[in-house]
Amino acid sequence: MSVDTDTVKRVARLARIRVSEDDATRMTGELNAILGFVEQLDEVNIDGVEPLNSVVEQTMKKREDAVTDGNKAGEIIANAPASEDNFFIVPKVVE
Repeated sequence: MSVDTDTVKRVARLARIRVSEDDATRMTGELNAILGFVEQLDEVNIDGVEPLNSVVEQTMKKREDAVTDGNKAGEIIANAPASEDNFFIVPKVVE
């Protein structure tokens, strides 16, 4: 796959990036080099290789799913300028 100057300009327009004619020509070469490298990766044999999300073996740190704090609605509502039945009262913002 190769990129031409028109494609670079179109992508720049979609990304809302102003690109001069000289920059578009330079970027065309750079993007084609990047795409050439990606095409080289397609040639690598990956049969039998398990997918991984990290190169270092690690386990997720997990905590017990238990309530440790609670029943503090009164303390939290005490900071509110206006409240009712443990709910914040706010001004109406939509007519």
